[in-house]
Amino acid sequence: MRKNIKLTGLAALTTAIALGVSACGSASDPASNQADGGKVDESKPLVVAASPTPHADILNFVKDKLAAKEGLKLDVKEFTDYVLPNTATEQGSVGANYFQHKPYLDDFNKKNGTHIVPVGNVHLEPLGLYSKKVKTLQDIKPGQTIAVPNDTTNEGRALQLLAANHLITLKEGVGTGAKLSDIADKKGLEFKELEAATVPRALNDVDAAVINGNYALEAKLTPAKDALVLEKSEGNPYANFLAVKDGNQNDPRVQKLAKLLNSDEVKKFIEEKYQGSVVPAFGTPAS
Repeated sequence: MRKNIKLTGLAALTTAIALGVSACGSASDPASNQADGGKVDESKPLVVAASPTPHADILNFVKDKLAAKEGLKLDVKEFTDYVLPNTATEQGSVGANYFQHKPYLDDFNKKNGTHIVPVGNVHLEPLGLYSKKVKTLQDIKPGQTIAVPNDTTNEGRALQLLAANHLITLKEGVGTGAKLSDIADKKGLEFKELEAATVPRALNDVDAAVINGNYALEAKLTPAKDALVLEKSEGNPYANFLAVKDGNQNDPRVQKLAKLLNSDEVKKFIEEKYQGSVVPAFGTPAS
């Protein structure tokens, strides 16, 4: 989950994506989108926007193994950025999305005037620090460069991870929205801000990089083994969840999907497939 892009110039791309998805359901078609107070045709598929890994993988497991027993039809649409899933959900081109955490969503809604709300937590992807040039945290020295995600929430998250491991010192009282300007002591390190999805590709060009769990997996990294350090999962506010446009929480298809995503079968699937690189984090998102 997790980048904050200026939307200038994005409208055409958003429209193109929305039109592409509309073949499976439009803003007036309950196959994909909001109930709007009307009766939902539960025989129509629920279209869900998701990041490819692990979100779409988990949804496709539900689609293939669990959904039929609940009378639920799913259509999983993969997106590789952190903006279009929310704009498509807001516009009604998709009925739900699954790719983000609460701090990112709060920031996105505030900056873009959208009305997306969480339905239920599913998993956590621990953020990690990776390197192809050093083997341990102690090998990171002054003068070296660390790449970090450039969006508001994940940059703050990355800086908190670095601070917790004594690579930098943040100003007193700085929280999850930390920026580079909030670093009190860089300890001689340099930083390169990049879109979250592109950070893994920079590993050969920097000394280390803080990478979101889903993008690490897509880059064939194994967070539980390859990261120099990972976020702790206990008390972590960055659980990824199923989300909808406000007003669609009670769509029966959404409720069925939320229940299945918190099932014992999905828990087992996550634990066996990702071996600690993705961990179940079921429950109700914090308000």
